[in-house]
Amino acid sequence: MSTGIRSLFARIDALTLLLYFILVLVGLMAVFSVEYRSTDVGLFLPGKNYTNQAIFLGISLFAGLIILFTDSKAFASMAFLSYLFGIVLLVVTIFLGKNVKGSHSWLSLGPVAFQPGEVCKIFTSLALAKFLSLNETDFSKLKDRLIGAAFALLPAIIIVLQSETGLALVYVAFFLAMYREGLPNGILICGFSFIALAIASLLLSQLILFIILTALAALFTALLWKRFLHSGPLRLLIIGSYAVAILFSQLVVPFAFRHVLHRYQTERIYAMLGQDVPEAYLPESELAEDEPTRKKDNNYNVTQSKIAIGSGGLWGKGILNGTSTKNGFVPEQHTDFIFSSIAEQFGFVGSALLILIYVLLMLRISFLAERQRSTFSRVYAYCVASILFVHFAINISMTIGLAPVIGITLPFLSYGGSSLLSFSILIFILLRLDADRAVLIR
Repeated sequence: MSTGIRSLFARIDALTLLLYFILVLVGLMAVFSVEYRSTDVGLFLPGKNYTNQAIFLGISLFAGLIILFTDSKAFASMAFLSYLFGIVLLVVTIFLGKNVKGSHSWLSLGPVAFQPGEVCKIFTSLALAKFLSLNETDFSKLKDRLIGAAFALLPAIIIVLQSETGLALVYVAFFLAMYREGLPNGILICGFSFIALAIASLLLSQLILFIILTALAALFTALLWKRFLHSGPLRLLIIGSYAVAILFSQLVVPFAFRHVLHRYQTERIYAMLGQDVPEAYLPESELAEDEPTRKKDNNYNVTQSKIAIGSGGLWGKGILNGTSTKNGFVPEQHTDFIFSSIAEQFGFVGSALLILIYVLLMLRISFLAERQRSTFSRVYAYCVASILFVHFAINISMTIGLAPVIGITLPFLSYGGSSLLSFSILIFILLRLDADRAVLIR
């Protein structure tokens, strides 16, 4: 092995690589445990999901090896071009996409099907990192903040047009990375306020919510009456906030539930909140459906997942001994609900250890981010950590009933070539950039 190659591998962060390998191997084991049956005549049978996942892992490792031998500056130089390619790919998918479970987010290239939205997370991370590292970018100015937000929101909007709202939600992660680079606290406060308002819009009738918002606006005006009379910015803030809240709760949320979200997504959100879907959000053809039957169908996946998790107890039932897992009681257990198979087989202790590994990986990536000399490398690292956090938090919450089931995969564990390959590429690009952390990359 040449001196240059030895030097490169010596600079690669061993802990991040170790945590990555632990997660992908646990994922392969989990997919295997979901599908393996005692009647199988071999371990890796053609056509089985765990066999495909092993192939995906091999492809991911090969791609990772190529990335490690790539010049680190190439990622910055190709960032905008790759982002443009990703946007074009997303637009093409709208018209040529394969219909899978009601969404047109899959593109077929011969026998291979993949989600451009998954791959575009890589391109968006690189493009945002490139933009924020430019000398002419001043992120304290509104113009540059809007441009940064546009980098994150443009692919998300196109993905929504593909009827894949769950994947589009992941792009909110980029605002966490921008927060590290100086995005004001007010932006995050506004974001959480909109989330709270959206939840209130689901729990309360439009009339009651209108009365509450009007009362709050009147209360703030009364408490700040003297300042309200003499301060134009304060008047603009109170009146503007009131107007935006009314428009969002009375028009935007109802429009989203009627025309953007699929019926099953609406039902899952209301099922999580313990509410029945309002008739205004259901097509007329479905109003005659038996309500208890529809509600039972909405809760079935999460209920079975929680049964599997609870049955694992403290130590679990042991590998390949999970009752719900080996009998296929949990729908989509190899993808969205893969965590339930871990919890059933390895119990609370195994689940806690898995969560600890994820937390350690995200903390390690944050540590790597802060030791970078280059803004490009730092922003990219925080993009990776943020994407992992959003996927991890939403997926775990889905499986235990704390979030609606919106099709968010668990990084490195859930079955799927697009997901595993995209997360692997994110990690290996980070490792390559960190290996050259003393180099100024723009």
